[in-house]
Amino acid sequence: MTADPVIREISDEDIGQVVAIWHASGVAKPWNDPEKDIAFARRNPHSTILVALSGEQVAATVMVGEDGHRGWVYYVATAPQDQGKGLGRAVMEAAERWLAKRGVWKLNLLVRDDNERVKQFYEHLGYSDTRTTCFQKIIQPI
Repeated sequence: MTADPVIREISDEDIGQVVAIWHASGVAKPWNDPEKDIAFARRNPHSTILVALSGEQVAATVMVGEDGHRGWVYYVATAPQDQGKGLGRAVMEAAERWLAKRGVWKLNLLVRDDNERVKQFYEHLGYSDTRTTCFQKIIQPI
């Protein structure tokens, strides 16, 4: 990448591009509704979605949030035609800054166990496998 990309918070006009990137890059799964996840992330100041632009087009994304103790990132994705240009690293650095400005000192993320390519990406950025198990339970919102 020759110049730092413009990275900003998502706008309403970006949503279609963001959803398309999530599908094209494989981070959107059938059991998640991307538009619902976007709305949920934007509903309060404790989370957001950051986008990196290539010209006027969204080229990479990261959903970032915090609970007051630790931060989490989701939907780290780069448009297939823009992969290999450093945009994944750039949005992760932007997510880290977003959290640091809020006083959050720990960042967690989830990677599917069989996704070796993505594990290597995060290891290259200085993340380590904590050798913990993530449990989940689906509950119905009230």
